Amino acid sequence: MDGLSRSRPAGEHRPLLLVCSSGGHLLQLVGLTEAFATFPRVWVTFDKPDARALLADERVLYAFGPTNRNISNLLRNSYLAFRVLRRERPRAIVSTGAGVAVPFAWLGKLMGIPVVYIESVTRISSLSLSGRMIKPVASDLFVQWPELAESVRGARYEGSNLATAA
Repeated sequence: MDGLSRSRPAGEHRPLLLVCSSGGHLLQLVGLTEAFATFPRVWVTFDKPDARALLADERVLYAFGPTNRNISNLLRNSYLAFRVLRRERPRAIVSTGAGVAVPFAWLGKLMGIPVVYIESVTRISSLSLSGRMIKPVASDLFVQWPELAESVRGARYEGSNLATAA
């Protein structure tokens, strides 16, 4: 978090902000790293062993967890999102969920930042709670099953990253 107080060097390109919970959400977003390898990146996730291992060479900011049914962490993450978004001015927010992504998505939308949401590969017939909460502010909503794309208005199916996440 100490990186938030420093200003970004002049001329540095605006990063992608990659926001997700640790565990499977993080593994799925890491599986897409090749798609944004040429962009500067800032990750927001939980301070967990998998995040430290998977993102060892990345710039990472740690959010407050748990997020399920925890109003104080929702407020803390909302404040974190405001600070990070104001400081970084990311070109886009990309997320695979879950709860930590909601305040980043809504505040990002209010600040005019495109929000790309990629629903979990585990969601075959309906959106997750975070997917339903982010859908109204998402510039793009990707799902990983054609059946789900057919049942969710505005959702796009472009394939699955199941093979890269496994």
